[in-house]
Amino acid sequence: MSPHTTPTPRFLDAVRPHRTDWLELPPQRTSVRVARHAMRARLDAWHVPDEVCASAVLLVSELVTNAVLHTLSERILCGVQLMTDARFRLEVHDGDLTGRGIPDRCPGPDDEGGRGLLLVREIADAWGITRSTLTGGNAVWASLPAAL
Repeated sequence: MSPHTTPTPRFLDAVRPHRTDWLELPPQRTSVRVARHAMRARLDAWHVPDEVCASAVLLVSELVTNAVLHTLSERILCGVQLMTDARFRLEVHDGDLTGRGIPDRCPGPDDEGGRGLLLVREIADAWGITRSTLTGGNAVWASLPAAL
């Protein structure tokens, strides 16, 4: 399976398709790189400043990594939307049907992982987790200003 843009955005605002972009990814580690590159390309096309774009790329990288490593998803959906109030919203939908949500982690100083959501909490203006109507799994979202 190869990544491709999905034709039906239903979770982000479908009223503004020119301001919304979806990417469907296989549950593979290489999808993290694909998501980063796709996010950078979309935000560059929307003329989002480099510093904000870098934060968004880091956020999507962490969220897609979590979906790949910690769920048994058949596919991962990654969406971004430029909002009307000079903000944008990122969403990553996994296929985890267990309903367990995303556990809190407290990584130790020598742990190599476990800091993804800590980064999301620090970088995003707002973020959260809900059930995805697109995949039945988790939908993790984060919002950022489109300019500093």
